[in-house]
Parts: sequence; C-alpha cells; structure tokens
Amino acid sequence: MLDKLASVESRYEELMGSLGTSTVQNDPTEYRKQAKALSEIEPLVEKYREYKIVAAEITQAEELAKGADAEMQALAEDELEGLEVRREQLQGELKILLLPTDPNDDKNVIIEIRGGTGGEEAALFAADLYRMYSRFAERRGWKQEVMSLSEAAQGGIKEIIVNIEGKGVYSKMKYESGVHRVQRVPATEASGRIHTSAATVAVLPEADEVDVHIEAKDLRIDTFCSSGPGGQSVNTTYSAVRITHIPTGVVVSQQDEKSQVKNRAKALKVLRSRLFEMEMRKQQEAIAKDRKSQVGSGERSEKVRTYNFPQSRITDHRINFTTHQLHGVLDGSLDELIDALTTFYTAQLLKEATDVESH
Repeated sequence: MLDKLASVESRYEELMGSLGTSTVQNDPTEYRKQAKALSEIEPLVEKYREYKIVAAEITQAEELAKGADAEMQALAEDELEGLEVRREQLQGELKILLLPTDPNDDKNVIIEIRGGTGGEEAALFAADLYRMYSRFAERRGWKQEVMSLSEAAQGGIKEIIVNIEGKGVYSKMKYESGVHRVQRVPATEASGRIHTSAATVAVLPEADEVDVHIEAKDLRIDTFCSSGPGGQSVNTTYSAVRITHIPTGVVVSQQDEKSQVKNRAKALKVLRSRLFEMEMRKQQEAIAKDRKSQVGSGERSEKVRTYNFPQSRITDHRINFTTHQLHGVLDGSLDELIDALTTFYTAQLLKEATDVESH
C-alpha cells in the first residue's frame, strides 16, 4: 500500500509542476484535464502526508521511550499510545481513499419514477417519491428539469422522468434504483385497511455523446400530435416525438414541449442514458460472475425499501437499516439513508479488496 501511495504522491508532484508550465496553461483543454486529475488525487496525497508525519513522530517517540530518563520514557509511552491509534485510523482512511472510484459519480442523472402495483394508490406514492427527490435536490442546490410527465387522477403520477444536474448527483442517487414499497391506509379506503403498493425508481447516469455513440441508421423517429395538457398545440401539430432504437428495441417518447426539435433533443438525451445504463449492467453482470455478491447493482426488480406509515418507519432491506423519520425523509431529508448505504457498500468494497490482497 505504501509503495502505491508513494507513486500517487510522485504523480501529484508531476501534475503540480506541469500545471505551472506555459504549455499547459495556454491549452485550456489540457489544463482542465490535468487540474481534474490533480483534484482527484489531492485528498489521498494530503492524507498520506499526514500519515508520514505520524509515522515519523512514532519513530521519534519510540527512540525516546528507549532512553534512560524514566520521566521522559513515561511521557513518550503515553504519546506513543495516541500516535499508534491515529496511525491505525489513517491506515483505514487511506485504504478507503485507495478504493477504485465509480467513474459515473460526478455525472448528472435522469430519474424515472413509475407507479407499480396498487393502482391509484401506487400513482399517489410515485408522486410522493418525486416530491421527496425534488426536495432533496432543492436542499443541495441541484438544478431540476421535468423531461416527461404522465399524470393520474387525484394528483398521482403514472410516470415521470426528471433530469437532475449538480455536483456529484449520481454518487448520492445511485442506490435509489429499485422497487419502493409503501404500506398505508389509502385516503379512499373507508374501512381503514392498510394497503401495500409499490413504485419503481430508475436512476440513470446522464450519458454524454462520447459515452454512447448512436448511429442515425439505428433510429426510427416517428412524430405525432400531442395529447393531454399543452394548450393550443395539442392535436394540431406533429410536435410529439417517438424514437425507437432498432438494435435494442428501446423506445422513448417526448411530447411536453411544443417544439418538435426540443422534444427530439430530450428524447435522445433519455435514450442515450438508457443505453448507457444497459451497457453498465452488462459489465456489472460480467463482474458479478467472478464475485460472490454484486455490490451496488441497483437492480430495478429488487425490493429496496419499505415506507410504513402507521409506524412512521422506513426500512432499507439491502442493508437492514431502519429509521422512524418517515415524514422527514419524504420531505427530502434523505442524508441518513444515503450515508448508511454509502458506508455499507464502501465496507463491502473494502472487504473485497482485502480478500484479494490476502490471496
């Protein structure tokens, strides 16, 4: 581990020197590339340098502890105890910082929420989930744009697709994919019986054109008249767009904008992200064949969380974590759940890395 850290520190010094040269400073693209690389390894280098200081202090204290002066010996032994605890902490932190990072963590996301089993109640729960993520995004200062919305009666949502942009959005949202289940008494239920309904959430990292290359010949683009709310353009102009990716059969429709050009751009954005996610899943499945568990798979078919209203309880089934702050979470206070998931999956990765090292 220490050899690897020394190598990273050398790379850091190289980048620092390179960024100061006129050649790099006069090339904006290269400057951004190197500055990004520098910022990515800086926390690791800072922690490693702190570790080296503590290690040097331990060596110094050990020398003093061997001395003839009894008082100095006692002081050095006391100091050693604290320094060794700190060194152990730093070793743990360095191991985590050395774990491979998810290359998608800094990406924006496209979230798709759909009402599942449970009819009208499922649609109402889908609306609750959308509000929860929207409030969470607001608290973090992220930008939101509704790409597509299909409403149900009583304020419910059949399906909504939202683009969320901001720093590290995917790193915070990636574990939200899956089936979310709700247990509560529906407002329409006269007898007061608890119903169980569900909604599905899919979190897709927003794909750039360089991530997914789409051939024009692989697309079938159909235009049609908008339906539902939309003012005078409804049923009068062919502004709605349906794009079919022929090789995969993935279909994306957009009709929220009055402009066909805007609807086409939005549809392509969603299509690109769906294809990117499909490719990610193939890679994860290939990796999973060589591993005991598929960490952070975010399978959409997996029941990830239950929201129990009578007991004001939320349980995340993947990590067996429960909180009784249901109403706070639904109002956007998701940090406790997200932090618990991140800690769990980081520990899993750390264990796997340790197992590999031991073999």
